[in-house]
Amino acid sequence: MSGEERLPVSTGAEDPPVLYMHAGSGNHGCEAIVRGFLSSFPGVPQQRVRLITASAAEDMRYGLPEAGCTPEEERRIDRHFFSHAAYYAWRAVTGDRESFLRYRFPMLQGKNRPAVAVSIGGDNYCYPDMVPDLILSDRMLQRRGTKTVLLGCSVEPSMLEADPALREDMKSHALILARESLTRDALLAAGVEEAKLMLLPDPAFSMEAVRLPLPDGFAEGGTVGINVSPLIEQYREESGETVLDAFSALIGHILEHTDLQIALIPHVVWGSSDDRRPLGKLYERYRDTKRLVVIGDHGAPELKGFIARCRFFVGARTHATIAAYSSSVPTLVAGYSVKSEGIAKDLFGTAEGHVLSVKNLRAAGLIEAFDALCGRERELRGILAAKMPAVSEKAKQNAVCTARIWREVIGA
Repeated sequence: MSGEERLPVSTGAEDPPVLYMHAGSGNHGCEAIVRGFLSSFPGVPQQRVRLITASAAEDMRYGLPEAGCTPEEERRIDRHFFSHAAYYAWRAVTGDRESFLRYRFPMLQGKNRPAVAVSIGGDNYCYPDMVPDLILSDRMLQRRGTKTVLLGCSVEPSMLEADPALREDMKSHALILARESLTRDALLAAGVEEAKLMLLPDPAFSMEAVRLPLPDGFAEGGTVGINVSPLIEQYREESGETVLDAFSALIGHILEHTDLQIALIPHVVWGSSDDRRPLGKLYERYRDTKRLVVIGDHGAPELKGFIARCRFFVGARTHATIAAYSSSVPTLVAGYSVKSEGIAKDLFGTAEGHVLSVKNLRAAGLIEAFDALCGRERELRGILAAKMPAVSEKAKQNAVCTARIWREVIGA
């Protein structure tokens, strides 16, 4: 259980970077990041990338191995009583906080120690409860000679300001690929070297869509796609109105004032956070109108295929809205962190009119914003259609820049 001294890594050109901190493809945003990255990494899929994952079963279910990776599941200490007790006792006696992480990631140590490890950042650094383990994991790898890259990340500026350990962690990476400018600017202000920091769109912007047959009730070009998550159900106005109530009012408004169909589209299907639960509540409220259709669970490319055929999209999950943006679908975001504002700002010059905070979201404001979105349909489609080819190409640089670091490390 004790730590190791800093050791040289295996630097064979046959060993591509390892992806870690992947939460599993039941979150199709996590899946989309991996797919976008793999699709542009030189030599993939002939040369497979190791994917350290919280759920190999999920990754297999949604076909990630076919994209060019080999899922390897983390060890869960909470599932093994005696190991948990032994490591807890060791940690209590020695203060060795990294011990749990060494247990979790045995495949990143010893002879398996990678030259370069890529942390699939996403919005991991937007949640304070995740940050300590993220820092310890990075430190564990770096102490053993592995160079770390932080991929496609958003970081809450207020957390950077308040947490010196987080600032030092950011400075420790060989390369940070920030997916929006608010994060990039906050990292620069926190002291991250400009030479180690790049602003690139989320890798998911480059993921190709797969178009399955549309279900009955989904009118291509005549449907509003709606995505909500259990995360937004916690927000409630002083009046008692919840964000889900606001979305319900929006659906009622669409049904009464337009002839558009509505598709309810989940993007995360974990037991602990399943979009199908709140979407099911919305469906039950309006099922008798026969104008709502529920899209079942599919992989990220297939979900993007449904979203791409919507006329408008209103969503809470970041990668559901990225699927819409990258398909040139006018989109309204119910946002709950810096990532939503930053992505919209980089696309349109401002988040105003594109992102509504769920912290003070009301039915009247959501309906007003949707009507404004409809009024700007042609303008927004034009902006997105003009920008997306360049955004998609730039998103591919996440993999290209990571490959460059990898080649430098292995001396290729």
